[in-house]
Amino acid sequence: MSSLNNPIQASDPESEILPSSGNFLIDILPLVLTTILLMIQFFVFKDFTPHIPLAFGLAITGLLIYVRKGKWIDMENHFLKVVRVGLPAIMILLIIGMIIAVWIAAGTVPTILYYGFEFFTPSNFLVSLTLICVAISLATGSSWSTTGTIGLAMMGIGTGLNIPPEVTGGAIVSGAFFGDKMSPLSETTNLTPAATGVDLWDHITNLFPTTIPSLLISLGLYAWLGSTYDTSGANMSLITEMQATLDKNYDLGLITLIPAVVVIVAAVTKLPAVFAGFLGVASGSIIAIFVQDVSLQELFTLLQNGVKSTTGMEIVDNLLSKGGVMSMAWVTLLTILALSFIGGIEYYGSLNAILKKIEKWITNRVSLSAASYTTIIGTGTLIGDVFTTLVLPARLYKDKFEELGYKKTNLTRQIEDCGTLLSPLIPWNMGGSFVAGTLGIATLAYAPYAFFCWLCPIIGFIWALTGIYFPKVRDKDLARHREPAKWEGL
Repeated sequence: MSSLNNPIQASDPESEILPSSGNFLIDILPLVLTTILLMIQFFVFKDFTPHIPLAFGLAITGLLIYVRKGKWIDMENHFLKVVRVGLPAIMILLIIGMIIAVWIAAGTVPTILYYGFEFFTPSNFLVSLTLICVAISLATGSSWSTTGTIGLAMMGIGTGLNIPPEVTGGAIVSGAFFGDKMSPLSETTNLTPAATGVDLWDHITNLFPTTIPSLLISLGLYAWLGSTYDTSGANMSLITEMQATLDKNYDLGLITLIPAVVVIVAAVTKLPAVFAGFLGVASGSIIAIFVQDVSLQELFTLLQNGVKSTTGMEIVDNLLSKGGVMSMAWVTLLTILALSFIGGIEYYGSLNAILKKIEKWITNRVSLSAASYTTIIGTGTLIGDVFTTLVLPARLYKDKFEELGYKKTNLTRQIEDCGTLLSPLIPWNMGGSFVAGTLGIATLAYAPYAFFCWLCPIIGFIWALTGIYFPKVRDKDLARHREPAKWEGL
């Protein structure tokens, strides 16, 4: 049985959960009440910031623990343990803020943009658009920034090519959320393995079996769709103007790509993620100072507060005005609150109660995956908060996979496939609401054309059914998981 099933004595700093109340509704009450608060925040107040409902949810959990004769200190000890699990991810998020800023200042991101636009052709608009959004989202780790800048601008070009806006929107979402799933700079890519106790690079490596086939199929579908539209009269002046602006304001060249190469090498050699991030910041800082003539004082300021681009072209300035440690305050606070809340209801016994209800049905790889998929999709649909959707299933199923002899990277892949990628396809989810509001297209209109986002979970479930690309636990894997994480030794 899972370690979640071991009742403990009160006031034990290493406590796991409260004993069951014997009533399932009471056991899941804090989760139900917090979900109601989140839905009020999202649907009634039209405010997609889940911080306060999660904070109230933690307080509600503490109150219910008191009613059940438990102690706040026990819950606090437990949720602090869960928060500690996420500390490497939080540290990485802060480093990501610095990386984004310094890579813009060093010309790394502008160079990726400039040469990415070289592949942009009217005859293959949808394919080119998807690949550009893939490149930008990988470089920045942000699907929202990609959608709100390049994506929004490309909507105009798509309209000029007589391509239906929902088709253009689907291609944008596919490319933008590719990076949200795969980039080591993405908060979801870091939080998911952290909540499950999986190494970041192991997690990213195990995403390829669903990601690559889904992307290739998507590109094939976009190529076919694009061939049905007449793009002969395309006006590519916006792309040309953006390239000219980038070339004028930055010293572009292969040398500016060194920071990206450094991080890629660190990933391949599986250096600790925090250390790899610092290498990315350091190499970017050197390029910014010696190639782009950024002063040391300017460097420190932009690492703290981000870049404020002043190229004079609004779309370029919007795209390149970001980054800095402070830019990660929103997501860092949300991560801490989400981890605290999940840790609180884990101690209260909510997750254990849910697991007991369903684990009699979980007997093999297929039923485990079906339960995981259902929980992730259900959480994303009911709660609508991406971060809770990532953390709750991670804490619920992290032990069940190993109990049945499968690596936890299978779980983290399912969480990314369903939690991260289905987020923009659910109208009331944070992702769906943002994309619809930004692009001006109804979520259910562009969702059928966001091929990549719904192909990944389908292909993932095929791997679960067949056992292909569904790695099993080996003895050395278990031994490694029992050792301190690499980052702790730095």
